Amino acid sequence: MLTAGLLLVAVLLTWPAPRLLPRFTGLERVPGPTLLLWQAISLSAVFASVSLAPLAILQFVRDGRQIPAPAANVPLLLVGLAISGLILARLLLQGHRIGRTLRATRREHAELVDLLGDAPAAGTPYDAVTVLAHPTPTAYCIPGRRRRVVLTDSTIHALPADELNGVLAHERAHLRLRHDLVLEFFTVLHTTVPRAIRSDRGIQEVRLLIELLADRAACRSVGAVAVARGLVQLAGGTHPDATLGAGGEAAVRRMELLADPRRHRLLSTGVLLSAAVIVLATGVIAWGALLGVG
Repeated sequence: MLTAGLLLVAVLLTWPAPRLLPRFTGLERVPGPTLLLWQAISLSAVFASVSLAPLAILQFVRDGRQIPAPAANVPLLLVGLAISGLILARLLLQGHRIGRTLRATRREHAELVDLLGDAPAAGTPYDAVTVLAHPTPTAYCIPGRRRRVVLTDSTIHALPADELNGVLAHERAHLRLRHDLVLEFFTVLHTTVPRAIRSDRGIQEVRLLIELLADRAACRSVGAVAVARGLVQLAGGTHPDATLGAGGEAAVRRMELLADPRRHRLLSTGVLLSAAVIVLATGVIAWGALLGVG
């Protein structure tokens, strides 16, 4: 019975949840807790999927609640472990592929930026920034070992000091909080799920939440008005693959949320409790199935 419940958890968290959760747009008002909720859903789905085959075989061969000796059921044990191993191998292989591709792309782009860019002299207000000549206001950061913030010269010309400082604070928040690793984690899980059942809405929502977190950090530096005005200026800009940029990602929705400065403590608490319940419920079901309860 509990093994069937674990199967249900794996299916619900893998298929309907990434499609339904983005519809609750009110959760975007608390991006930090909501991102933790997404992580709880993702990790619980992986745990349920990996645990399912061995627990199902255990339920098939056991007599009562006693766990049978592994040596007495070697063929079935190997089948269960092989299924779980395939799931883990797919995750690890996808993680390796995506990580290698992202790092190579960032390294190549950083080299190109170093070649074409113009870094301001040390001691100037923007001495940690590389400037590229381009007519479109654009700002983004390159994560990794050779991390940096990149601006176009038109961004510096178009934005007053407070808006420019807000853009810089946004990009530095991405780098400081390692949002690239968060996005990489979700990208690996998203692409591991077979294309026929995965939903792009989930990964799009995660990207929005990451941008909202960087917006919040920028607001603490220069205020919501300056950040919103900077978003308007950068709305038409794009950023290269494998980088994180201040503009272009659901700018209208982000400006709507910037207009709401409330902390929403009750909503935050509810979201965090939901994340804890999902993780604990998945663990309890798996533990109960292992012990033969139900």
